[in-house]
Amino acid sequence: MIWSPFDSVEGARQAAEILLQEKLVACANILPELLSIFSYEGEVQSAGEVGVLFKTEASLLASATSRLAEVHPYETPAICGWLVDSAPPETREWLAELTAGEGK
Repeated sequence: MIWSPFDSVEGARQAAEILLQEKLVACANILPELLSIFSYEGEVQSAGEVGVLFKTEASLLASATSRLAEVHPYETPAICGWLVDSAPPETREWLAELTAGEGK
């Protein structure tokens, strides 16, 4: 799984489409209307963002997060990837089928 906020639905969609076309992810859930509160340039700030949860194969996690950093519209995007401890065989097979992963 990979989580990342974006400034707009369109920016999120563009990044998702690139990762989908390159078979680095199988799915992207775009969650609109997030309120992000963060520290920036020494001050606590807030902004409206959209969040994206990308689903990928375990063997592609590093490649997918690296590519997302390249196509993300932010200069320094927050991108967090993690391995899922458990998923049914059908989910793992679906991820492997739709990505360039090895299906592990």
